Amino acid sequence: MTVQLVHPDGVHRVDVHHQVAVTQGSRTVYLAGQVSWDTEGNLVGRDDVAAQAEKAYLNIAAALDAVGGTAADLAKVTVYVVGLDEAKAEQFVVGRERAAATLGVELRQPSTWIGVTSLAAPGYLVEVDAVAVLP
Repeated sequence: MTVQLVHPDGVHRVDVHHQVAVTQGSRTVYLAGQVSWDTEGNLVGRDDVAAQAEKAYLNIAAALDAVGGTAADLAKVTVYVVGLDEAKAEQFVVGRERAAATLGVELRQPSTWIGVTSLAAPGYLVEVDAVAVLP
C-alpha cells in the first residue's frame, strides 16, 4: 500500500474524507482535472452531479491504470463543483461512492472542495484534480 489514510486525533472527523494521507512510494503522479467525458470527449451525465462525479473518478482510475496505478493510489484530490451547495455536495458523494463500488476501492482521500461559477465547457458541473503516489 502506497497511501495510508488517517483520521488524526485532535482534528474534526468528517465522514466524506480523511484529513491526512501518508504516502510511501517512488513515483508521484499529477493528473489533469478530470470531468465527465467519455473517450470521444462527449459529456456524460448532463445536469447530474452524481453521474458526473462517478465518471470523473472512473476517468481518474483509467488514467492511473495507464501508468500502472489504481484509484487506491490516490493521495489527494481537489473537487470543483459548479454552484456548490449542500445538496450538490451530497450528490457528489453519491457519485463518488458509486465509482468506489465499481472500482472496489475507498475514495475518501484528503480533499478540498471548491465551489465555482463555471468549468471549462458548458454542461460540466464537476471536475476532480488528483495526485497519486505509486510504488
